[in-house]
Order: sequence, then C-alpha cells, then structure tokens
Amino acid sequence: MQAPALTSLFLSFLKLGATAFGGPAMVPYIGKMAVEQKRWLNDQTFSDGVALCQTIPGATAMQTSAYVGFRARGVAGAAVSFIGFGFPAFLLMVALSAFYVSSRSLPPVVAVFNGLQTVVVALVANATLSFGKTSLKKFGAATIAIFAAGMFGLGISPILVIVLAGLLGIVIFKDTGVATLGAGSASNSRSMGSLLIIAAVAACGLGLLFLLERKLFDLAAIMFRIDLFAFGGGFASVPLMYHEIVEARSWMDAPTFLNGIALGQITPGPIMITATFVGYMVYGLIGSAIATASIFLPSFLIVVGVVPYFDKLRASIYFTRATAGILCSFVGLLLTVTLRFASNIPWDIPRSVLAAAAFVALLLKIEIIWIVLVGTVVSMFLL
Repeated sequence: MQAPALTSLFLSFLKLGATAFGGPAMVPYIGKMAVEQKRWLNDQTFSDGVALCQTIPGATAMQTSAYVGFRARGVAGAAVSFIGFGFPAFLLMVALSAFYVSSRSLPPVVAVFNGLQTVVVALVANATLSFGKTSLKKFGAATIAIFAAGMFGLGISPILVIVLAGLLGIVIFKDTGVATLGAGSASNSRSMGSLLIIAAVAACGLGLLFLLERKLFDLAAIMFRIDLFAFGGGFASVPLMYHEIVEARSWMDAPTFLNGIALGQITPGPIMITATFVGYMVYGLIGSAIATASIFLPSFLIVVGVVPYFDKLRASIYFTRATAGILCSFVGLLLTVTLRFASNIPWDIPRSVLAAAAFVALLLKIEIIWIVLVGTVVSMFLL
C-alpha cells in the first residue's frame, strides 16, 4: 500500500470531520474511507485499531482518526488526521459559544435552551442505559456501579472513584479472560522520538501557562486529567467535567453547563467538544483553544505511544479486569449526573413530553443531530 501524502490525509479527515455527527457512530465511516476507498490500511489492521481505541481513554472516533494516520504516515500522519477530523467541530463550537454569550438573554434563545436542556437529560440517561447494557452483566458489575454512584453522590472526586473501581475490578472480575491477540506490532524508535518531542512541547506549554496565567493552567490541567480518565468514550467525560467545572470550581452553573452540552450536539465530533464551550466561557477564544487542545492531546499521545505495545497491554489480566471495573463505574457516575441535571430543570408538561420524546427517539437510534434540531424548533414554539 502506497503511503498517502500528508495533505491528502488532512483533507480527507477534514471532510469527514465536517459531517461527523454521532461520535463513535463515525468509526465505520472512517473504516470505509481508510480501508475500502483509500486503501491506506487493510481490514485486520483497522479492526485492531478500533479495539485499541475502545480500550484506552478518550473519544473513540477521534482516536481512530489518529490511529489511521499513524499507520499510514507515522506520527505526522496521526497529527494531521487527528487535527483535520476535529477542526470543523472546534470552529463551529467557537462560533456557537460566541453566539451564546451575545444572545443567551434573548427570549427566543432562552426558550430554545430551556427545551434543549431536557434533551440533554434524555441524552445522558440514554448513555447511562447503553453503558449499563454493555457493562452490567454480572452481580459484581452492578455492585461497582452502585458503589460509584454512592461515592459520587457523597461528593467524592470521580477520578478517585474511577481508581477505586479499577482496583475493585481486579478483585471482583477473577473469571475475566484476556482478549485474543492478533499480530504483534514492533516498536518504532523514530515514532517514539517524535512522540517525546510533542510531549515535551506540551509540558513546556503547561509550564509557561503556570508561570504566566494560573487560571489557564488550571483549565488545561483539568482537561488533561479528564481525558486521561475518560475510559469508554466521550460520554465518560461528562461526569468528570461536570464535577470539575460546576461542583469543584463553580466556573459556571449547571444550567449553563447543560447548554454547553446541547451546543456540542449541534456540532460534528464527540461530546468532549463541550470543552471548547467551557474554555470560551472561562477565558474567551484563547481559553477555548487551550481547553480543546488539552482535552484531546492525551488521547493522541496514548494512541501513538501504545500502538507498538497494544498486544502486550491486552494480554495483561490486570489491565483487562481494571478496565472492566472502570467501565462499570461510569454507569453509576452517569446515573448520578443524570439525576443532578434533571434536578436543575423546572419540569412541566411540555418539558416532560419533550424529554420523553427525545429519549424514545434515542432508543430508536435516530441520529442525535435530528433530535436536537427538532427539539430546537419545538422549544421555540412551546417554551
């Protein structure tokens, strides 16, 4: 297979990213482009990459784009593919954030967001149900989920809850086997050298932020930490971000955070693009750029750094059990966040009907973008 040009990788993923509604649902489309249309990878190599991206923390579709670029053109290919795929969502989210700041007090805009907040509750509730169906198949799994919900409900940091859930997973899931391994990957010292350079530049950037503007440093550090613990995809970041932004630091109230999630569903890309909204609200345009880079950079570094060693990682029984425990904990965390989001909404008949309709539509697998657009129109006339 001939290695593609970097410009070809960037433009291909830029085009795909502009229509990347549905988060993980975009993974098959990435595969169709990379395997069938462009023939950059074969089917087995792509499947191995999807398994990797589902195992490590971060937004699955974003990571898959980086994996394809890495396999095609090394670290440079991973970088241009990753940036190209996420750039349209970032631009649109900045524009929507600016619009929100300038118009959020207008009655029609207030009505729209009053309705969309109920759609977000349905969205997070559906994510809780989906996580539960996948993860809670045994009594021990349900025990971890209840433990996580209780700890988070008591105000314990969700990151500490996740760590404890991972330890519980090692103890509880003793009958969990390891994944069947494919062909091994060899380490590439040149790629690792490039990876270390990117990590060093990021560390220097954090150091400068610490010295020059502490609030921006805190914003970057929070987003780094959220991405590192977001096992299971973008929705896993919601309880982490809610805790850090709303509860721990009070940078915005819960309804505003809900509005940010709603705006994120209008954009292509993962729900983690809500970080762009948070950054804009905290520190304007530069805040949005720093928050976005910080929420996605750890995923990028993990993908590029782990690829050569993924088979060994999957062969670790402790890693497999800990990951299973962590995924169970997110059911409890998402359930708690769903209840907290719901408690911030003044429920009445129109809101209740809209939330119920959105939840049913999600169960019927209707694309999120259409649910949000219909919810917007309904809210303008009924709320």
